[in-house]
Amino acid sequence: MSAIESASLTGTRPFEVSERCDRCGARAKVRAVLANGGELLFCGHHARAHEGRLRQAAVALQSVS
Repeated sequence: MSAIESASLTGTRPFEVSERCDRCGARAKVRAVLANGGELLFCGHHARAHEGRLRQAAVALQSVS
């Protein structure tokens, strides 16, 4: 993934195998933590496709190593 890197974020939990992309249902690879405390999960494909907008909207991005 281009600029989305693995990060250890305070207050985030580890990824679970059962977590799925909010767009297509594939296994989640990226978590976007939002300012309101919510989160969005994306597979690698959708994270790359929406990376610019995610960077604008998210407080933090966390990816699976």
